Amino acid sequence: MKKLKIILQYNYLYYILVFIIAILYIINSNFEHKSLYNDFNQKEFIITRITEKDYGIKLDLKDKEKVLGYYYLDKGKIKGFKRVYVLGDKVVVTGEKIEIDKNTVPNTFNYKKHLYSNKIYNAINIKSIKKISDDQNFIYKIKNKLVLRGEKLKRSKPYINSLLFGDNTSIDQDTLDSYRENGISHLFAISGLHIAIFIYILNIILNKIKLKNSLKNIVIILFLLFYMFVTNFTSSVTRAGIFTILIIINNSFNLNISPKNVLILTLFIISVNNPLSINNIGLQYSFIVTLFLIVFSSKIKGNYIKKLVIVSLIAFFSSLPITANNFYSINFLSIIYNLFSVPYVSFIIMPSIIISYIIPVLDNLSYFFIKIFEMTSSAIREISILKINICKTNCIIYIAYYVILCLVLSKITNKIKVIFTTVFVLLISFNYICMKNNSFISFIDVGQGDSALIKVKNKSLMIDTGGIVMYKNSKYTHNLSKNKTIPYLKSMGLTKVDTLVLTHGDADHMGEAKYLVSNFTVKKVIFNIGELNTLEKDLIKTLEEKNVKYYQNISKLKIDDTRFYFLNTRVYDNENDNSSVLYFELNNKKFLFMGDASTTTEKEILNKYNLPDIDVLKVGHHGSKTSSSTEFIDEINPKYSIISVGKNNRYGHPNKEVLNNLRNSKIYRTDEDGSIMFKITNNKLKIETCSP
Repeated sequence: MKKLKIILQYNYLYYILVFIIAILYIINSNFEHKSLYNDFNQKEFIITRITEKDYGIKLDLKDKEKVLGYYYLDKGKIKGFKRVYVLGDKVVVTGEKIEIDKNTVPNTFNYKKHLYSNKIYNAINIKSIKKISDDQNFIYKIKNKLVLRGEKLKRSKPYINSLLFGDNTSIDQDTLDSYRENGISHLFAISGLHIAIFIYILNIILNKIKLKNSLKNIVIILFLLFYMFVTNFTSSVTRAGIFTILIIINNSFNLNISPKNVLILTLFIISVNNPLSINNIGLQYSFIVTLFLIVFSSKIKGNYIKKLVIVSLIAFFSSLPITANNFYSINFLSIIYNLFSVPYVSFIIMPSIIISYIIPVLDNLSYFFIKIFEMTSSAIREISILKINICKTNCIIYIAYYVILCLVLSKITNKIKVIFTTVFVLLISFNYICMKNNSFISFIDVGQGDSALIKVKNKSLMIDTGGIVMYKNSKYTHNLSKNKTIPYLKSMGLTKVDTLVLTHGDADHMGEAKYLVSNFTVKKVIFNIGELNTLEKDLIKTLEEKNVKYYQNISKLKIDDTRFYFLNTRVYDNENDNSSVLYFELNNKKFLFMGDASTTTEKEILNKYNLPDIDVLKVGHHGSKTSSSTEFIDEINPKYSIISVGKNNRYGHPNKEVLNNLRNSKIYRTDEDGSIMFKITNNKLKIETCSP
């Protein structure tokens, strides 16, 4: 035991563990994880989580491995499903395997990486499900009783799920976004703070029955293991749970391991189980903030208010690179807001949730406190004075940032601090200058639609926004702009779109325009020729409310030193042929964007203009046979052809005949290549793709 104590106190042991963690991560990041399932025909699983969604039910399933199941149900059938199926039920499932792709728009949320971080390598579109046995596991029976009790609290239910069971998916998405933007989303992910509250309550109960310390520690450890199971081993809960268990063992056996090394040992245990769990943002926040609070605990002095201010500052600045790297936006107001939100959630919302969970009749009271908090967060979100956008940054800058932060918080001399700070400022300045002066054309993968971003030095022009076409009464949420376009714009260092060109009024080209204008700065909008349709008129109302200038039927446009020419000036009797057709030259390279213009418009353009040897062609109408005639393609002779098209789209785009017409050019397709970027340096095109 003495030798073990000496080894565990040896600091170099933990340096070795950090090295092993890094090696495990690198190895696992560089090979494709193969699922144990080739198909999903009559496969048996145990249900481990049931989540209500707009489309129906999302199921966490487990047998040989974890599988994510999507079961599409009408709204009215969801309650019936939950009456029949509970956690722990054994079911037979048949369905279609869903390919898990990574992000196809650069710098945006990588769903594949997210699932891998939770050890999920497979997803299924469930066609049929049948129960073959009820939950037999005693622990599942307890878990079901706990979950079903939370279901009784109709108004506070989302926060019961979040604060007690680690599942925040039922909290309204706009509310969650406001928490994230205000830097307080960590309060609604179970962490060390929540674990500490639960253990404090448990300690009171155990002290009442006068248990010995050794038995009390065993009870607490068993509770933490059970709680991790109840929360489906959510990353932040697992980190907090394992860390607390190790601290209890450390204290019980007088091992004298420093808290910092206990935290490293915690990360090592998590990484051995799943090295890719490090990609989980919740774990990143939990680990880095805890690490800094432990290492610089000597700085946390004074009365309660002063300690709270110091903790808020350390937490904010230690987690800033994680926030910047994932969301490209920092709200410095969150430093102040945390001073109020942390005690409010800890001493008002959390206790009221626990009490209402025990006494459901108090549901309205806890909801009252929650509503005040939600309204406050929404109001704070609108204050943009201390909110800044941060572009995608090189990891060297983040390393330099952490070095500076550690120096500031330590007792290192001011001279060394000044040297490192100067180097850091130079790195930031260099990165900013590169981003500002970088010119590129990016064809954004928006599925079955069109959208392209053109940046000329520090000016930007966007052609179309993409948009999902609605059928019948299907619900439509603005996922494209919210989850793809706006994060991508921010990641590229853009705080505004100087000019938005909408080639025509079809939803797959301008369906996201209203959301983009409402949630991102757009300086002016240009419509195509011809009569405005309903979608365009609706957008104009928003433009007028936002005081955004808009124009129609223009012939040319100048951005910096680049001139954009609108070639289609004739009005036709259909929206596609009225598409704006844009031609421009950038660094001696010729670009032509065809919108949805058909062969009729192509003939008109050939008669009016001389357009030989186009370098990059944005192919008309997603590669439909109505466009890209042999005559037109032979005349313009494109070197590169870009087809913006949805994967497995119902239109059969792109057409085989069109692909044959384009055979002499290098073809890029968003369904196969993801987003496509053309960078122009020294009159050479550098092409980057973001394939699925």
